[in-house]
Parts: sequence; C-alpha cells; structure tokens
Amino acid sequence: MKDPYNTALSEFYSGKTEDGLWLNTSYGEPEEMPLWYFFRSYDEMPDLEKMALSVCEGRVLDVGSGTGCHALILQQFGNDVMAIDTSEEAVAIMKDSGLKEAYVKDYFKLKDQKFDTLLCLMNGIGFIGKLNKLEAFLNKADELLNEEGQIIFDSSDISYLYEEAKPSDHYYGEVSFQYEYKEQKGEWFDWVYIDHQILTETADKLGWYTYILHQENDQYLARLIRK
Repeated sequence: MKDPYNTALSEFYSGKTEDGLWLNTSYGEPEEMPLWYFFRSYDEMPDLEKMALSVCEGRVLDVGSGTGCHALILQQFGNDVMAIDTSEEAVAIMKDSGLKEAYVKDYFKLKDQKFDTLLCLMNGIGFIGKLNKLEAFLNKADELLNEEGQIIFDSSDISYLYEEAKPSDHYYGEVSFQYEYKEQKGEWFDWVYIDHQILTETADKLGWYTYILHQENDQYLARLIRK
C-alpha cells in the first residue's frame, strides 16, 4: 500500500480527489496542506521562490523536488535542470509532466555528477532531518558543485513556536512530521528548520559565505558560495 503522501499526490494529479493532506506535528495541532500547493504555477509562487528561481545558474540540481513545480519552470526558462526525489510517485508525476531529467535518488548517494546550482525549496534544507547533518550536506555540495557553484535554499526560524523556554535536549528547529490522508497515517519523519545565524556560523566554519537574499517574517532565502 502506498503511503499517504504518495497516495494523495497520485489521486490529486489524476483528478480523483479534492481532499487535503494533513501534517501531524511534534510541536502542535495538525496542519492541512492543500494538495494544489504541490502543483502550483509560477504565478502562484511566493516572491521568495520566484527570486530563488531567478538566481539559478548553469546546470541545476533540484533536491527534494516533489512534483517538480520548480524544476518544470526552470526547464521552461531554458535552464539545464535535473530533479531528484526519494518518492517514486513524485518522480513519475514529474516525468509525466514533461520534465526531461527526473530520478528517484538520494542526494547523499549521488556520484560522478557536477552542477552549478543546488536548489532546495519549500523549507528545502529541512530534509536533512537534524542540525548535525548540515555539515554532511555542505560537504556533499562541495563534491557536487563546480568551482563557482552555489547553493540556494530557504528555511525558517521557528523560535516563535516556543513562547516560553526552548527545548534543552535538542536544537529547537528540529521537529517531526507525519503525513495523514483519508485517515491513513504514514511514518513519522525528522525535519529541521535552521535559523540564519546558526546557518551562517556553521557554513563559515566549513568554508562557505552565506548571503540572505530575501527575508519575510521568520522565513529567509539563502545563497551559499565557497570562500
């Protein structure tokens, strides 16, 4: 049986549902995620994402690309783009939508590839799961990027969720999620939101400059380049 996330994407793409996908969280009440948002057009995207797409250069790797809404726009813009995701259903949708290069792949297992831009959107850096995986993410980026390459991603500072004290046993941006669709629940998975100060400090130690290209409330868009 498919997991709730894959089932929801497949049924929405084939026009079989208007139900929402629910996200159970480790920090509060369940949140509904409208399925159309995974398939949004350029005009439906926030300014942060439009800016991210506008600064993509050269050969682009879209990491955790989901249904490919960003990769498809980049392809339409004339970019050379490769999209990867660990969801077979999402990759099938990307291919059916006309994306030329879409693969079921794990970012950390990519080999013998070179890119000019690594792109991670929709709080995309969160897929690493824990703050202590940021170093591994950046080291892999160093391997995958050409000399003048860049990393473009967005994240958020979620300190606003903690009105009193932040957790003392882990970084406050580390959370867990569980997808639920039509009363079917998937496995819990880790996600991380990285505040830009921690990002800048960690990246600096590993030889990267961090530029904040756009900031709106708690969310920001970052560009990282090697020193």
